[in-house]
Amino acid sequence: MAQFFEIHPETPQRRLILRVVDIIREGGIVAYPTDSSYALACHIGDKTAMDKIRRIRQLDDKHNFTLLCKDLAQVSNFTKIGNEAYRLIKALTPGPFTFILEATREVPRRLQHPKKKTIGIRITEHPIAMLLAQELEEPLLTSSLILPGATDALTDPYDIKDALDHELDAIIDAGNIASEQTTVIEITASGAAIIRQGKGIASMLD
Repeated sequence: MAQFFEIHPETPQRRLILRVVDIIREGGIVAYPTDSSYALACHIGDKTAMDKIRRIRQLDDKHNFTLLCKDLAQVSNFTKIGNEAYRLIKALTPGPFTFILEATREVPRRLQHPKKKTIGIRITEHPIAMLLAQELEEPLLTSSLILPGATDALTDPYDIKDALDHELDAIIDAGNIASEQTTVIEITASGAAIIRQGKGIASMLD
């Protein structure tokens, strides 16, 4: 049964954040809020937890996972980010964007796109997610909380509890969050392009 944490969405209680961080470090899977939807997260190095997220969401091995990073310095450790990419990400974050970049050796191979060797990264502006990433001091391996057969992420933490209470280790209640997709931007040697328009607006790429 998942531990249920009521955490203020604007002024998160650090003591509760630290309890959730401990659960992640110990191999747990948590449901947590972002600026676009609720999502699932686990430790970047925990294959068992990652496989469980795959099973919960019924994802195949081609699914692109995302790393939730605390800042650009952390992004640069896990992706090959050039000057133009750095400036673009700096201009658009924190915010509801996912950037697809070439992964470095710091990213476990099982998390990379099998052919492109890329990884998605995010820097969110949701206070709870930001504090989780800061206190963990490592990227969160994350995936939107979209259940099999659904098109949108669950919006109510009590619905998450009803559906996944015995699958998760922790659920953060930050109130209802409308499910909106992030805008996905792929950055390659030839430039940056929007491959999915979502909540985030990148007018410089229109």
